Amino acid sequence: MPSAHNQSSGDAEAVVQAGTVHGGINLFGRAGQPPPPPPRQLPLDATRFVNREQTLNRLDAALPADSTAAGGPSMSVAAIAGAPGVGKTALAVHWAHRVRGWFTDGDLYVDMRGYGPGPALDVGQALDTFLRALHVPAEQIPTDTEGRAALYRSVLTGKRVLIVVDNVSAVGQVRPLLPATPTCMAIITSRSRLSGLVAREGASRMTLDVLSPDEAIALLRDSIGGDRVNAEPQAAAELARRCAYLPLALRIIGERIANTPYATLAEFVDDLALVNQQLDALTINDDELSDVRTVFSWSYQALPEATARFFRLLGLHPGSAISVAAAAAIAGVSIPRARHLLDQLTAAHLVQNPARDRYLFHDLLRAYALERAQAEETPAQQHQSRRRVYTWYLWMAEEGRKVILPYSHAITLPPAGPDVPLTPPSTVAEAMTWFERERLNLLDTIRQADELGDHDIAWQLPVVSDGFFELKSYWADWRDIHLTGLRAARSAASRLGEAANLRCLGDAYWRMKQRGTALDYYRRGVNAARDVNDHWVEGFSLRGQGLIHEELGQIDEAVNLYGQAREVFRHYGITRGEGMSLLSLGNCHRVRGHLDTAIAHYQQAVAILGRINDQWSVAWASYPLGLAYQQTGQHDEALKQHQLALKLFRTFDDRRCEGLTLAALGDTYHATSQHDVARRYWLEALRILDPLGDPHASAVRRLLVQSDSVDEA
Repeated sequence: MPSAHNQSSGDAEAVVQAGTVHGGINLFGRAGQPPPPPPRQLPLDATRFVNREQTLNRLDAALPADSTAAGGPSMSVAAIAGAPGVGKTALAVHWAHRVRGWFTDGDLYVDMRGYGPGPALDVGQALDTFLRALHVPAEQIPTDTEGRAALYRSVLTGKRVLIVVDNVSAVGQVRPLLPATPTCMAIITSRSRLSGLVAREGASRMTLDVLSPDEAIALLRDSIGGDRVNAEPQAAAELARRCAYLPLALRIIGERIANTPYATLAEFVDDLALVNQQLDALTINDDELSDVRTVFSWSYQALPEATARFFRLLGLHPGSAISVAAAAAIAGVSIPRARHLLDQLTAAHLVQNPARDRYLFHDLLRAYALERAQAEETPAQQHQSRRRVYTWYLWMAEEGRKVILPYSHAITLPPAGPDVPLTPPSTVAEAMTWFERERLNLLDTIRQADELGDHDIAWQLPVVSDGFFELKSYWADWRDIHLTGLRAARSAASRLGEAANLRCLGDAYWRMKQRGTALDYYRRGVNAARDVNDHWVEGFSLRGQGLIHEELGQIDEAVNLYGQAREVFRHYGITRGEGMSLLSLGNCHRVRGHLDTAIAHYQQAVAILGRINDQWSVAWASYPLGLAYQQTGQHDEALKQHQLALKLFRTFDDRRCEGLTLAALGDTYHATSQHDVARRYWLEALRILDPLGDPHASAVRRLLVQSDSVDEA
């Protein structure tokens, strides 16, 4: 009769690795909540939408059919092309809202930032965002674009999801985002014709022209009232013509006219003509702003000076979206003042307010704001404004680091002056939310600071943001920020900056399973750290090398490195480092079968980490301590340690470790012949580990099958 009595969900070397998050952790939440709702990412629908009935009908025709007959299209793709400011995004979003009820599994939206200042969004980043929105566990998301695209297509199979990909500049920027299932649909907007999509993917392309004169006047009528248009039809027609029949320009001009009820339309026509004459000598023919510069300049010149300066300084921001506090920093004003100025710009249709405390430019307006800043602000003033907002991101990230990772690497930062208004997070949830919301801005800030010569910011910001990118499994971004940080540190001649980023790169490459590269960075990190007497980096770079040698089965070398790390930490009073080194030494002794020595090391680790109230790390140590007790037959002690670890892992919402601990509890209950209890724990473990794709799930499944066989026998 087969028996599962001597089986376990893992072998002697299957240990929850304590990883590389070196600063302790405070994360709160409870796993096992009801299934999350489908993603609904569409921006707000336009409140005033000009009838584009012909194009809307064509989009309706491209909607996937209810059935997928043989020989039908493998996917539905609609590409909306047109000049800047013509209303492509408004049309796509309006139609998407109209049909979103058909797409029962959700809708996804991304702005690829293919045009305007700053770099386009990388397609790999877009895939990462989509996969997370589709509830793929972060640790399952591949680091390469091809792997992400393949997983994305697999996740969408059989689902009804609408994907809106905005501001695409080239076919290569969108092709990996296309679904491969006929019940999904992708809508793409671009200034390009995207001919490759039509030829290869069979996309339905529709070119959006400027509004007809009648449609343009209808939009004006909607903005300023029919009576004023009817009273001056010729002036209304001339205003529409001077706006090049572009919805963006018409909305801006309509807002200003609506707010000046006693002026005639003819007076506005004269004002626009005067501005146009002033710009003629300065305008470069056929640049992206040529059709709208007159309207933009006219609206800009009408702003109060303080508001106009605020507008142009926003153009210096490294990212496309900005918070009220970041806007206050870039302009050097208080948060209430920034909110007031943003309200003025929103009312004038010069910025958009898509969410609470969140603002963004149309790419044409962002380009115009940058143009005005470069023309009207001295290079020193531009640098001062950028430096303020860089410092704001740096210190907000630092405040988040201290809340989430209280024992992580602390470095000296340039001071934040009184004109950099900080609003530090008070809870872990607030800090994690801030990091997630500002992630793309952090990436853009690091890039721009490095490009423009603020190398200190460019190496410090990756270091203080390091833990967030690891905890949220943004592996490729994590690696890339530290590659930039290392380059910036060398440009700044900062050996400390080199040491800190070298250690982080060791962590990132280790997580990405590139052990040889990780070892090289760790070794270089040790050397750099010793040059500047940074013993925190030295110790954790030594321990990082030990983790790799342990994984490779080179236990003697791992023990040597862990021992070196422990001595550094103990000598310099780095308590958490000493506890983590003891934990790693315990793992090595357990693998060797020296269980009493392993238990002694684990006990020391638990005691040291408990003294500094680092409960997350206590969980890391309690789990293998329970395994060692289990192997020595001390089942009551094993259950005690695993129950403690389970409670803590659940507190920190660490799903994988929760699943492994449940499996270990099942093993212990099975070893004490409490088979029904063991089965309950194994089933609960499998429900967690299976969706995560964890390799231990197959071992747990075998145990359940074997226990069924025992029961039947």
